[in-house]
Amino acid sequence: MIENTKCECGHQNRVGTVLCEACGKPLLEEETTGDLLEMRYDGVARRSQRVNPNIIDRIWNFFSSVKVAVYLIIITLIGAMFGTIFEQESNFIRFDPSTFYKDKYGTIGEIYYRLGLSHTYESWWFILLLVMIGASLVICSLDRVLPLYKALSKQKILKHMEFLTRQKVVYQGDIGLDGEHFVQQAVEPLRKRHYRVHTEGNALLAEKQRFSRWGPYVIHIGLIIFLLAVLFRGLPGLHMDEHYWFPEGEATRIPGTDYYLENERFTVEYYTEDEMSEDFKQTGKIVPKLYETKAILYKCVAGCQDPSKDPQLEEVARHPIQVNDPLVFEGLKAYQFDFDLTPKLRAVQPALVNTKTGESYGKFKLDMQNPQREYEAGPYKLTLHNKYMDFSLNEQGQPVSLSGQPNAPAFLFLIQGPELPAEGVQYLYFPKQIDKERFQQDAINRQLSGQEAIVTLDVQGMEDVDFIASSSYLNIRIDRAMPFVWLGLGIVMLGLILGFYWQHRRIWLRVDDGKLTLGGHTAKNWFGMRREVASFLAAMGVEADEKSLENRGKRP
Repeated sequence: MIENTKCECGHQNRVGTVLCEACGKPLLEEETTGDLLEMRYDGVARRSQRVNPNIIDRIWNFFSSVKVAVYLIIITLIGAMFGTIFEQESNFIRFDPSTFYKDKYGTIGEIYYRLGLSHTYESWWFILLLVMIGASLVICSLDRVLPLYKALSKQKILKHMEFLTRQKVVYQGDIGLDGEHFVQQAVEPLRKRHYRVHTEGNALLAEKQRFSRWGPYVIHIGLIIFLLAVLFRGLPGLHMDEHYWFPEGEATRIPGTDYYLENERFTVEYYTEDEMSEDFKQTGKIVPKLYETKAILYKCVAGCQDPSKDPQLEEVARHPIQVNDPLVFEGLKAYQFDFDLTPKLRAVQPALVNTKTGESYGKFKLDMQNPQREYEAGPYKLTLHNKYMDFSLNEQGQPVSLSGQPNAPAFLFLIQGPELPAEGVQYLYFPKQIDKERFQQDAINRQLSGQEAIVTLDVQGMEDVDFIASSSYLNIRIDRAMPFVWLGLGIVMLGLILGFYWQHRRIWLRVDDGKLTLGGHTAKNWFGMRREVASFLAAMGVEADEKSLENRGKRP
């Protein structure tokens, strides 16, 4: 336990203070005379040195420890290394991660996925480690910068003799001059060396480049901003890096935003045989030379959240998107990534037909992406219960959708009306004939209703089918936190420059009965400090060898 008493100069120091805040006299009994002084934070007490700390102080002490900060950084780096063993889920575009790792890497890949390492950088434990590192940076900085600021802003000019003689750079010698006269003569030579000089009778304090002491804390501020920016990237609207299909001829909403992007027209140009190298000719592949999406970006201004109303869109940007030439608008970027020339269904207009009488009850438009909840067809009411854009059956025989693309669309309706049970019957409809046969639509519907279907849905002709000729695959990126990432890194660089290219130097001196005692301290570059002190003494007519200025005391 550190117990402080009032210093012999009369100043009362806080518990934990190593050097008297006023005169600089060492306060610890275990300090051996002749050893160099511990000058970190100028010996001022820190909160983490409190005696009998409460629970808040214990938490403060934990995070203020540099050793704890180093351990947290090491653990975070190890965790980040695990995230680089295999691909992260965020890199997937068209793959199912639940089966991808096992299929590609075997048992090790499945274990990797089950442990959650496939989304390491979005996991709760990795984010918690980043938060703890940020807390450590904040508390470490406050625990040290506040006492350091207090010590440097309230420096006393007249220092205790032991404080001066236990510095790294020391000179003692007779000068045969009056103390105040020598001090006044010393002001100008020090100012020429860019020192700020303060005098008090026979004592002098000169210092320069104090700002360099704040370099580490400027680095901490930059790292805190960097970490906050990285963490805030997970908030909605601040970061997006997703891939979406944009069918030609329609405006598609960008999920999570109020923007709609219309693929007005997609074009692709291929290399001719004359333009391809011999290696490519031998592969027999058709290589695209240029593919372009003429895109129009809209912003929803009304009816954006009401599915029962058509949104009101306002055009905000228009750009032909090519590879490495994205559409850019207010932080949103749309990159050309891929394309698909396979025709896909956009919408069909099926008719409801009575299987007994052959009567047709008219057509209604069934949109693949945004179907209505309810439809009317003559005396019948159709309520959409579920839709499967890429229909399939899992191992238990239950219907699932393999993707969000209309590769094999299917719609499950509840049909109510004449000749049907009061509660209605379920009916699964496949718009594509190939899917009707592949999944045996009639057999499924017999199983659902327990009898032959009384009414069926079918397309009368090709004029009732609307195809998507092509689709453009775009990478949508939004990163509003990135400017703060760069700001944090810029501040870190500023702190590094402050700490590496400048040194805080201080010179204290006092003259007692014609004897000069000088002590000098710097954060680094002691050779330069000795040289500067020797040069100053020479200017004052005091001969001192540069090497003789080094105090041989053992450093703490």
